[in-house]
Amino acid sequence: MKNILVIGMGKVGSLVGILLSKRFEVKGLDKQQPSTDVPFEIIKGDVTDVAFLENIIPHYDAVVSCMPYNLNLMIAQTAHKNGKHYFDLTEDVPTTSAIRIMAAQGSSAVLAPQCGLAPGLIGIVGADLAKRFTKLRDIELRVGALPKYPNGLLGYSFTWSPAGVINEYINDCEVIHNGKLKLVSALDGLETINIEGNEFEAFSTSGGLGTMCETFEGKVDTLNYKTIRYPGHGKLMKFLLYELILKNRRELLEEILTEAKPPVQEDVVYVYAVVEGWKNGIIEREEFYKAYSPILIDGKPWRAISWTTAASIVSVIEMVADKTLPQQGFIKQEDINFSDFLSTTTGRFFL
Repeated sequence: MKNILVIGMGKVGSLVGILLSKRFEVKGLDKQQPSTDVPFEIIKGDVTDVAFLENIIPHYDAVVSCMPYNLNLMIAQTAHKNGKHYFDLTEDVPTTSAIRIMAAQGSSAVLAPQCGLAPGLIGIVGADLAKRFTKLRDIELRVGALPKYPNGLLGYSFTWSPAGVINEYINDCEVIHNGKLKLVSALDGLETINIEGNEFEAFSTSGGLGTMCETFEGKVDTLNYKTIRYPGHGKLMKFLLYELILKNRRELLEEILTEAKPPVQEDVVYVYAVVEGWKNGIIEREEFYKAYSPILIDGKPWRAISWTTAASIVSVIEMVADKTLPQQGFIKQEDINFSDFLSTTTGRFFL
């Protein structure tokens, strides 16, 4: 893997390109110029134009999509057709299912969707904890990307794709409950979490487990993923989606929320995983907790949500390049070894 095309030059996509350019030949693709200066060439084009994708993707060894979930499938199909490695950040279950079907039909390259935080890093962390047990009982995974200093009743800032947030708040969520694979409604399963003396809420959202329910079905009594928010957020989102019926007008809701809750510079990403089970007949509990803040990369400040998401996908790409991951077919996030992930140049950011 030498030359990589990064599609989508928003904050995350730009940083993905910057991190990759330290090792690979990179070009970016977008309809507009990136939101920050980047050390590589930008190609202007429309990813909804199939002919354009067919013309450009064959020139690269790998394609990284940092586009909203609803634009990924066409990119993945073109990469697969041309035998190119494909990576994305999607939380969308139907998109991932379609990519898995493509991989099952035969692939000469890697198809690795869901390489962000959740799904992505949280699945890698959860699976790493699970390996320490001889028999599992519960796997509970939580991630929250939040403003450090919340204001307003929502207590939120759209530091990443509003379309993606709305999508995971609407679609049903896979869980394992009482040992059986089930679907539960997003925004349900409300619980209170106390992190370092601060109170948060968490509730079910779609896609955060990626393929983990399939992997752990029959092996655990409970497996679920919930998003961490400040108290009251879930109730207000239910009001917007279901009482005002804005779930049927996603573009309008996206416009309202983007205008009302723009990104903040000071944010925090919480990653929290708990696994319970038995080690040689003794019941035990293992936990992983990290709070990630904004950092400087090459002298520039990057929000926590931007660098953690970008570093997650770049670490997986590095592992494919180093051949510590398979060189073809579908890659599940939970099959990625956490220590190998942390050993990559970019994975060290998470230490």
